[in-house]
Amino acid sequence: MNDIELARKVLKQEDLALVVVKNGEIVFKSKDKGIKPMYILATEVKELSKGGSLADRVIGKGAALLCRYIGIEEVYTELISEGGINTLEKYKIPYIMEKSCPYIKNRDKTGYCPIEKLSLDIDNPEILLDKIKEFFKSVEK
Repeated sequence: MNDIELARKVLKQEDLALVVVKNGEIVFKSKDKGIKPMYILATEVKELSKGGSLADRVIGKGAALLCRYIGIEEVYTELISEGGINTLEKYKIPYIMEKSCPYIKNRDKTGYCPIEKLSLDIDNPEILLDKIKEFFKSVEK
């Protein structure tokens, strides 16, 4: 079983939100919802995850841009937005998806996911990470 197959299998079997596999070993996994696991990957375990295969329940443009920043080699996702597809294709990151959608919706399905909306006009992952950090501060209040 290759890395992306293992990541996908573990994602589903353990009901996780995100899994990274590198050289046949799980290097990161999380049940946290939203962009938090990807933010932790990018800010705390970037080097460990570089070159890994990532399985994530949902990939929007922001998550796809962070995949590029981290150095993820390939992606599996259950749901991906058009912005996520365009970003992965732009950076030639192979992906496997179950379904696609125009954009990722917020949790109550009334509009854009906050990170999807935030990332619309951002192509620099460092700027995106700063914006995500600000977002986390605003929701903690």
